[in-house]
Amino acid sequence: MGSGISQVFASRGCQVTTYDIVPPEDVQIFERIRSNLTVMADQNTKLLDAIPDILNRITYTTDFNLAAESADFVVECVPENLELKQNVFCDLDRLCAPEVILASNSSVISTTEIAKKAEKKDRIVGSHFWNPPYLIPLVEVIRTEFTSDSTMDRAMNFFKSVGKHPIRVNKDVPGFVANRLQHALWREAISIVEQGIADAETVDSAIKNSFGLRLPVLGPLENADLVGTDLTLSIHEYVLKHLESSPDPSPLLKKKVEQNELGFKTGKGFMEWTDEKIEEVNTRLIKHLVKNQK
Repeated sequence: MGSGISQVFASRGCQVTTYDIVPPEDVQIFERIRSNLTVMADQNTKLLDAIPDILNRITYTTDFNLAAESADFVVECVPENLELKQNVFCDLDRLCAPEVILASNSSVISTTEIAKKAEKKDRIVGSHFWNPPYLIPLVEVIRTEFTSDSTMDRAMNFFKSVGKHPIRVNKDVPGFVANRLQHALWREAISIVEQGIADAETVDSAIKNSFGLRLPVLGPLENADLVGTDLTLSIHEYVLKHLESSPDPSPLLKKKVEQNELGFKTGKGFMEWTDEKIEEVNTRLIKHLVKNQK
């Protein structure tokens, strides 16, 4: 995520300092970004000539103090460990100028918890990018219990200025907004397979060939208004009691993990996967995302 987010900022003219503990001779960030940009250039040939300038805007360092002291805006992408993140933000809070916004890219850990040990908590926000960050527009900007209105406004404006689509998340809750929606769908999809209503391929096919097609231009609440809130209420009064509502993970999902059916990693999950199938899915996804770049 760090290299992808660095690419986002550098592509929009920002000077970027990327900090990591990996020795410079082992760094692959520039190769990754060059590869990403080369793929994107298939749809935007002007981008090919811009690649050297984009890469030149990125400086790599293993000096934490240097990276922090020169920052105007910080995005943290360290592993999902609460103590580690809290310590990083304490150090950033001490080293960065008071006006610098400190943002965490955590997709799991509460940003409020991450901010608790820092002194200037009001300048800390969540900034949940989606992978790959250089192709998916959304950034969820999460307000903690301490975040000021000014910090939220400045963070929103900054992400807009670098071409992202930021949304305000007014409460720091597990899953924020998009992951709550995504995993509610996944829970029902797994339940349908578990109950023998349809197999995994059929479930995915049903989504990709029905409401999945209109989701990019018609969100669920727009759709509810389109059909009418009265009809939506009638449907919900009938169907919701029949939908999966368990607060626990599916027994089928647990069984697959216990049996080492881990999807792409092991060649079998809800479906069976060969190297060729995996490559086809990855290529299809990247081509789709690149084609839909604005």
